[in-house]
Amino acid sequence: MVEWLAVWGVTSAVGLVFKPILEDLAKDATKDWAKDLMKDSLKNVLRLPSKEPVDIAAGKALTEFLKLVQDELEEANLSDKEIKEYTKPLKQFIHNKAVKAILGSAFNEDCQVLDTAILAKTWNELNLLSLPEEFDWNPVTKRYLKKVKAIIRESEELRAILDSQRLETIAENTAELAGIIPEFDLEQYQEAIQERYGNLNLQSLDTSGYAYNELTLWRMFIPQNVRQVHEVLHQVHEIPKEHQRRLRESHQLEAEIVAEELERYKQVYFEQPSRPVGEIVKDKDNYRYVVILGDPGSGKSTLLQYLALDWATLSVEAAKFQSIPLLIELRTYLRNFEAKRCNTFLEFFHQSPGSICHLNQQQLHEQLKAGNALVMFDGLDEVFEPGKREDMITCIHRFTNEYPNVQVIVTSRVIGYKPQRLRDAQFHHFMLQDLEPEQIKDFIHRWHELTFNNEGDKVRKRERLQRAIDTSKAIGELAGNPLLLTMMAILNRNQELPRDRPELYHQASRVLLHQWDVERALIEDERLDPKTIDYKDKQAMLRQVAYRMQGAEKGLAGNLISADDLEESLTGYLRSIVDSNARGMAKVMIEQLRTRNFILCYMGADYYAFVHRTFLEYFCAWEFVWQFEKERSLSLDELKTEVFGQHWQDESWHEVLRLIVGMIETKWAGEVIDYLMTLEGEAEEFMEFINLFLAAKCLSDVRNRSVLRETATRLLKQLKGLTNYDLDYYYESYGKEASIVRHIRRQAVAAVAATWQDEPDTLPWLKQLTTSDDDEDVRRAAVEGLAYGWKNEPDTLPWLKQLATSDDDDVRCAAVRELARGWKDEPDTLPLLKQCATSDEYWLVRSGAVRELARGWKDEPDTLPLLKQCATSDDDGYVRSTAVEELARGWKDEPDTLLLLKQRATSDDHYHVRREAVGELARSWKDEPDTLPWLKQLATSDEDWLVLSAAVRELARGWKDEPDTLPWLKQLATSNDNEYLRCVAAEELARGWKDEPDTLPILKQLATSDDNSDVRSTAVQELARGWKDEPDTLPFLKQLATSDDILNVQGAAVRELARGWKDEPDTLPLLKQLATSDNNWYVRTPAVEELARGWQDEPGIFELLCNIAVNHPFEREKNWQINPRQTALEIIIKQYPAYPQTLPLLQDRAENDPDEKVREFAQKKLAKWS
Repeated sequence: MVEWLAVWGVTSAVGLVFKPILEDLAKDATKDWAKDLMKDSLKNVLRLPSKEPVDIAAGKALTEFLKLVQDELEEANLSDKEIKEYTKPLKQFIHNKAVKAILGSAFNEDCQVLDTAILAKTWNELNLLSLPEEFDWNPVTKRYLKKVKAIIRESEELRAILDSQRLETIAENTAELAGIIPEFDLEQYQEAIQERYGNLNLQSLDTSGYAYNELTLWRMFIPQNVRQVHEVLHQVHEIPKEHQRRLRESHQLEAEIVAEELERYKQVYFEQPSRPVGEIVKDKDNYRYVVILGDPGSGKSTLLQYLALDWATLSVEAAKFQSIPLLIELRTYLRNFEAKRCNTFLEFFHQSPGSICHLNQQQLHEQLKAGNALVMFDGLDEVFEPGKREDMITCIHRFTNEYPNVQVIVTSRVIGYKPQRLRDAQFHHFMLQDLEPEQIKDFIHRWHELTFNNEGDKVRKRERLQRAIDTSKAIGELAGNPLLLTMMAILNRNQELPRDRPELYHQASRVLLHQWDVERALIEDERLDPKTIDYKDKQAMLRQVAYRMQGAEKGLAGNLISADDLEESLTGYLRSIVDSNARGMAKVMIEQLRTRNFILCYMGADYYAFVHRTFLEYFCAWEFVWQFEKERSLSLDELKTEVFGQHWQDESWHEVLRLIVGMIETKWAGEVIDYLMTLEGEAEEFMEFINLFLAAKCLSDVRNRSVLRETATRLLKQLKGLTNYDLDYYYESYGKEASIVRHIRRQAVAAVAATWQDEPDTLPWLKQLTTSDDDEDVRRAAVEGLAYGWKNEPDTLPWLKQLATSDDDDVRCAAVRELARGWKDEPDTLPLLKQCATSDEYWLVRSGAVRELARGWKDEPDTLPLLKQCATSDDDGYVRSTAVEELARGWKDEPDTLLLLKQRATSDDHYHVRREAVGELARSWKDEPDTLPWLKQLATSDEDWLVLSAAVRELARGWKDEPDTLPWLKQLATSNDNEYLRCVAAEELARGWKDEPDTLPILKQLATSDDNSDVRSTAVQELARGWKDEPDTLPFLKQLATSDDILNVQGAAVRELARGWKDEPDTLPLLKQLATSDNNWYVRTPAVEELARGWQDEPGIFELLCNIAVNHPFEREKNWQINPRQTALEIIIKQYPAYPQTLPLLQDRAENDPDEKVREFAQKKLAKWS
């Protein structure tokens, strides 16, 4: 025993506390503990004639290790006695398998560092005596590694083993190099690219019914547009598609959802120009390194495959002078890397089984050094583990450093992507945009040209799909995604859209929830067993989520659900299919639905939404159908009264109701439609007969219409009758009542044209209306319905051409617009539009023709001169305004456009032209140095208040961060002579500078001291809405509501109190007092209206309204004054029609009210009542 201890250096180690551990090992020297220590390091130890060298080396190594541990414990100021307490724990520790492996790995020739994390973790897992806080494994392992290297150098036997291993490695490498060395065969590589990527990949879609084997990517690919992304914030890009569309179209932001800073990022993003992606790829000098971000199915991978095919279809000689495309699917590369088939990207191409064609890495290296390659890394998001993804980014960054002249493109889904590291590596980020309407149209045309042989079938189904996308907002939204558009094209072959859209939504949700990632061989989260939770379970969960959302305060209009409610919904379902940890799985499911399935998005503030509103509506409808048909928890009467009866007047529910009708059996659908036909709407709110229009839409969604022929006939008769609808009393031709009549007539024509398109009598009926109906709105609606529904009829085009020259201005206007949109390629259309834009006597025809020319014939050489002529010379201000708008949006970069707009903004004699020019200049030429001073001058010098207001608003919103903007606005709000400017300045201060210390005092000053009542009312509104939580706001409003000497200021304060402080105990008594006792109708009327609005079900409110309707002392002095008795009567009729007192009260007021206008109002209502 003493001999081993001496050899190991134990006897000479003075003060070694852990000597007993080594003494025990010396007793076991005959055993194989030393070989176990080094079996994975020195492979040839088993071949040694004696195990003595191994025992010596292992003993020396452990002696050094224990010395170093003791040193570290001493550094922690432990006494010898305290250190001795670690003897037993250390003995157990060094016999642990994982610890032996780490200590033995130090004998590896290429070992540079030991895994201290495993040492620390193992110590804790063995539940050993706690190490002091100051103890650090890092210095222990570093010194230990050095000691082991010294032990190896001192041992002749171990050095021989290492030399032998080196020779074996050299021999293996030589043998490998002596194998088949791949060539650099570009022709073979081109063939491989065409074979791998040549055909359109439809594996994730159901293509049963037709073989699409010959559908090539080359002929179907449509390059999309991109926007540059300067700040990749998921809150900006992870918002519902409908919200993104509104932002693009209106340039407005919804501040209630996200903070102001986030809104700024949104605005900056949507203000970036939308550019063809091909421009970015070709601009290698400015965009050498690019990241393409996008949603699932948006075409990221297809873009890279197309770029590779673009090169692969060149001749071999031509290809040699173009950049060689190297497409690396990162999920494939990672799989080969982890299987030790390759260590670098070059080795991947050289020898990996995942490469579509092997290319000699030495020659590839030379090409890369010369910059003769386009390297594309596809699917960074498909490297799931964060650590591995970071490693992959490091590899890409290192690659760009090693080959700085090579163009590199990386693709990733936007959700979960972190941009900092690649941005630091000089990568520019771009977001793929949804397909534009023209691109969708191009795709549909190509698809049908390539997949249909029968000409008639091709045209009919192409037009059917295009019409479905154009008419259905929900389908149109999905069509912007290339994957979902492809699915629509496949489905459209044997299904009829939009009628069969439930099947479309079912297929789309199935693809997104399951088959999309399964087809791409992506690994689901290991915490979600796909055998237990499949796409059908996800659909069921989303049904319950949508059902919960429709029951929330904002209902379907909101498309929002809190994180807690979402988690609760998913947990409830998961408890029915898993035994434990349902809540934990719900959290994982939420993340998967958001980051992988592209169904939910995070809105911030712990709220989620459906990415596509379409899926909210579909899953909500499906849940009602499920309850009705599967669970039988919803009866037919309940479906009619509680679902349709409660929601038919809410347009945000109409798509859900239509989907339900399309999903249930035809006989039940007929009963629902019959029920809808019995309901009545309110004309005052444009809701009269909406039940019939909804019934027609529901009928169009029924598959087997023949079963419902009797119902359909009754409905058709009623709708045709509505084309002649009128009121049975006199009304002003341009008032609200006239608008309601026009709306009903137009809706009736559109409903018949759309729902009875296949009936033989419909087309002749529409033609008759276009020429002989007395009402201009009916004639115009008939032209639109005819052009849209019968586009392919041979008589339609000649008919429209005839109507385009009609003496009827409205018919002519509609016909010209429909020709431009539906027959753009007809040779006569462009000349007709030019003639109409310049020569038609009706301004609306000229304005419409100008707009259609600008948008449909932008590249025609005559369009720009014609627009300039119309913008400056047309006799009508609205035509000039249209031309100005189109010039600004379509010809921004033309040198004359800016000058022309400035001229129109300052010298046009029509306020509408000047206001339009101001808005376009501010938005499109914001960065021009002259724009800001020019706007400031215009904001105070124009004669029209609408132009002044537009200039102030554009300045406040577009130049918010300019140092002079805030002082300038303050001066306008407090000192300008123009009351309209003071109003606008007050609004903009409250909107954009709420946190400025001077804003609140300025608004208070304006609310109490301004000379103008409108300015004061505006300030009151802004104070109440922006500073609701300020302690002085409520008392301030109460004071204004009860004692201000300006009546409409009092009225404004009353409204704000009622809406912002409804739950305050003093609000209701104050409103009652004002409604009954105030001497002026300016105050009593808003008090009455707010009581009815906020306290409809409060006891005594009905009686209070009845008292006002009979006893209010108002006496009319002016025609325009509002009588509180009439206000109360209107509210009673609307909110309490079933009360027994309502009809007698109405009869009494029709006969006895002292105000003639109130009597007339009551008599009109009575006529409708009967």
